[in-house]
Amino acid sequence: MNDNFIIPAQRIVGLPVNGSEASFPVRRIYCVGRNYAAHAREMGFDPEREPPFFFCKPNDAESVVPVPAGASVALPYPPRTENYHYEIELVVAIGKTGRDIAPEDAAGHIFGYAVGLDMTRRDLQMRMREQGRPWEIGKAFDYSAPIGPITRVADCGLLEAGAIALSVDGKTVQSSDLAKLIWNVSETIAQLSTLFELRPGDLIMTGTPEGVGAVRPGQRMVGTVDGLTPIEVEVL
Repeated sequence: MNDNFIIPAQRIVGLPVNGSEASFPVRRIYCVGRNYAAHAREMGFDPEREPPFFFCKPNDAESVVPVPAGASVALPYPPRTENYHYEIELVVAIGKTGRDIAPEDAAGHIFGYAVGLDMTRRDLQMRMREQGRPWEIGKAFDYSAPIGPITRVADCGLLEAGAIALSVDGKTVQSSDLAKLIWNVSETIAQLSTLFELRPGDLIMTGTPEGVGAVRPGQRMVGTVDGLTPIEVEVL
């Protein structure tokens, strides 16, 4: 491979891993849309179990924001929006290559889990949706993916149920259970692997429950998933 680049190469983003001094290198970030029925309803959709759909976020250091354990990270309020939304999500870290993975084999491809936020410029996303255009400007912007430390599946077990919640300035705004995912983690991995070959370093943001809403500068968000390290993020 030729490593003599004409401009500086993109730096690989690493997420902290609980119990290790080594980081998890982020390769790609896949996101699942409308994967909780109540959230689908609040977004104006019928929550029937249609095939899942996916979109991506950038994997660069300007987009992925590692949130260390016990620390609070600041996010700048993004430009061109007046409706900046939080979406708490379970993040699945892939540790083994696979394509056309059967649901019953999906667990063997999981390295671990983390808590993440799919930050969204909702007004821009909705404008694009109404025009039948891609969502990138609403979803794939700088600092749009704060993600906490990864807990290895060997340490926490497979997460098929458990509370997921987000608070803003101490008030709970999102609260649900992983058991309410329309497509559970194994099914999501199986479906995604028919579209892309999954590789170590890939992240899957599995969808957000109901209660999404706007956040303003000066507000502090705390996201939790049972069994995982919480994340704390403040908006500048």
